Amino acid sequence: MPSKIEPLVFRVEAVLFASGRPMSVRELTQALGLDDYRPVQRAVRVLEQTYGHRQSALEVRRVGDRYALQLEEQYVPFVQSVTPVEMAPRTLRALTLIAYHQPILQSVLVRMVGDVAYEEVQHLRGLGLVHTEPKGATLQLTTTRRFAEYFGIASTRPEEIRRYLEQKLGVAPAPLPGPTPEAPPATSEMPVPEEGSPSPAPTDGREPPTPAGATAEPSATPP
Repeated sequence: MPSKIEPLVFRVEAVLFASGRPMSVRELTQALGLDDYRPVQRAVRVLEQTYGHRQSALEVRRVGDRYALQLEEQYVPFVQSVTPVEMAPRTLRALTLIAYHQPILQSVLVRMVGDVAYEEVQHLRGLGLVHTEPKGATLQLTTTRRFAEYFGIASTRPEEIRRYLEQKLGVAPAPLPGPTPEAPPATSEMPVPEEGSPSPAPTDGREPPTPAGATAEPSATPP
């Protein structure tokens, strides 16, 4: 680690802090108004080393090909009460169910949360957090790399995401029970919880009423 840190390192630190999200070296270069990415790449490495040797609640963490200035995981529980919620409870619940049970069919999600699932899937896809792919008469839902970056998860693998939800958010690890009598054969659908059983993700507040007309599976194409 150099004894004197170049000004560019502090500028990179400032951009990462202000953005509040992971950024690639290319994005950092553009944000700083530079043409050559190589000095920025070196500055990021120096910043990583600096935080690695500094006593701080913050860390520079690499997420895929992006870098984030964020809290170390051990300090996250102490700020949750003052951190603003950026998603409605029903949106966060739908996203948690998709992330935990992925790949999951949209028709299964509908049976878990109701017809609001159609609206929430479209909303989450618009945010770039969920990927949809046609699967028979419905859609297959999975999370994207942006989802992992958004929540600071180091891996995009479903099993790693599931472990993160269990350990950090307290989502129950129990598998979905068998299909209900009304459910189609297991070859086309996944099992869902019986009516009245608790969902893996907690929610505060009551679910809003089902949107009018949301009774049929909407057509969608993968992004």
